[in-house]
Amino acid sequence: MSKKRLIEMIALGLQQIRDPYYHGFAAQLAFYFLMSIVPTLIVLSQLLGLFSVSLDALGDLIQKYVAKDAANVMLKLISSQSTKGMNTIFIVITLWAASRAEFALMRIANYTLTGGRSTGNGYWRERIRAIKTMAITMFTLAFGLIILVYGELIIEVVAAALMNTIGAHYEINMFWLFIRWPVTMALYFLMVSYSYYILPSQRLAFKQIMPGSIFASVGMLVVTFGYKIYTDYMSNYNILYGSMAAIVAVMMWFFFLAWALVLGILCNKVWADTRTDKGSKKRKGRQANPVQVK
Repeated sequence: MSKKRLIEMIALGLQQIRDPYYHGFAAQLAFYFLMSIVPTLIVLSQLLGLFSVSLDALGDLIQKYVAKDAANVMLKLISSQSTKGMNTIFIVITLWAASRAEFALMRIANYTLTGGRSTGNGYWRERIRAIKTMAITMFTLAFGLIILVYGELIIEVVAAALMNTIGAHYEINMFWLFIRWPVTMALYFLMVSYSYYILPSQRLAFKQIMPGSIFASVGMLVVTFGYKIYTDYMSNYNILYGSMAAIVAVMMWFFFLAWALVLGILCNKVWADTRTDKGSKKRKGRQANPVQVK
């Protein structure tokens, strides 16, 4: 990518982000993320229970990578979730509650990619689609956690087959430790990419969502690690917020994650707007147009 194109992408992005529609969107998403935590954990515990996997794997990841105050809140929520069976109606209601954040992201994705002309295909159609999207996201997250829990066992089975066929020998534990986190990052990137693929009402080609997926994935990791360092060493919410400090820490973390997600969507838009330009006039004429879809 040329320097000129990068500068123009930034200019187009800054121009669009000044739209009043984006004012307060991060706070809105942070609120819906918080409201979705408990319903999400309830459904996730049911999915993992089918494979005899507890939420401890998710708790380990949170404890290792999330800021202390935010991690404490989420760990308490995880520890309070029951793995007892639920009926279908309750699962649907829970998915409805958990899909609030997906619905908000859908509206922002549609608004951004259509140049402000649409936020979706109507409230009820988009709300139902948000439930389906949330269900798929749950299965993706559960699959990633299952891979983390049973990954070493899977490698042992594959290695045993290799030793029987070609006489190869592997140090299973070291090999799994070496590839565990790259596999985790790949699954995480695929989850972000699929979200960007399914959020718009009209499907985009996968290559059109790659720039924003990379930007958002890296941005969310930077936000998480940076906010963890900030809260561990530089910030003390207890002084200002007392017993509410942990909730405030979670909300601030979600606030910055929301920025990363929406800027990723905006990155896809400006990438498409500058992709095949043959002149500045032509590019300016496309700023209000939606990105090309399949």
